[in-house]
Amino acid sequence: MKVAVLSDIQGNLPALATAVEDILAWDPDLVVMAGDLVNRGPDSRGCLERFDTLRRSRGWLPVAGNHEVWVLRCGQEPPADALAAELRAFADWTFRQVADLIERLAGWPDHLCFHDGGADTWVHVTHGTLAGNRDGISQSVPDQDLMGKLPSGVALFVTAHTHKPLKRRLGGTEILNVGSVGSPFDGDPRASYGRLELRGGCWHTHILRLAYDREESRRRFEDSGFLDQGGPLARILYEEWWRARLLLPGWKQRYIDAVRSGGLSLTAAVDDFLAGLD
Repeated sequence: MKVAVLSDIQGNLPALATAVEDILAWDPDLVVMAGDLVNRGPDSRGCLERFDTLRRSRGWLPVAGNHEVWVLRCGQEPPADALAAELRAFADWTFRQVADLIERLAGWPDHLCFHDGGADTWVHVTHGTLAGNRDGISQSVPDQDLMGKLPSGVALFVTAHTHKPLKRRLGGTEILNVGSVGSPFDGDPRASYGRLELRGGCWHTHILRLAYDREESRRRFEDSGFLDQGGPLARILYEEWWRARLLLPGWKQRYIDAVRSGGLSLTAAVDDFLAGLD
């Protein structure tokens, strides 16, 4: 049995196209998209249309990520105030991109489980952990902090969310973080996805890294309206993609209190942060 798991495409259509091409050539029995297909990038609509076609024609399966949840919520709840509107402008821009296709994004499950018929081959796929789709597993998370966050009795737990590929174990369970197709944060800008293969009653896992047309992605960021209409934070999201580094938490730690108190505008806070990047 061969299974491909991809995640965190984040509206990056050229990266998705490359990953899809590679997966189709490998010809797995099952493909799971483990969340965050949309948002943070310039072409959420194109990514949703491409995935939905594969879902309908080839049976690819979705799992909801925190960005699907957030974009759906943006379509249902207006921002509380002007600052909230600025902070979520990029997600509202994404919602407008996909609004007429929103039913294709709704109703995705939070978890997916499968096996090949053997009691010792259960696989559990989710975007984060049992604690939620924003609860990522990285190398720095101690084993004791994962207790109760993984299901019992599974051979392999497949996750994403952190944008950093990872293999580790917790007791008898192998953990595979498949990383990000569209916006890795481990310093390697290439797309990442996971391959699972059952041989001899055991799962063998492998992380693929794929180069794609980043110049085309850059053009889409500039030409789509994402940077112009997605609010000040869209510029930090772009830098995260370009540098393959996580930046937004650092910005929040340094500036969010001043922005919320009115001591600094959101635009000025983003300008100052980006000016200080090496």
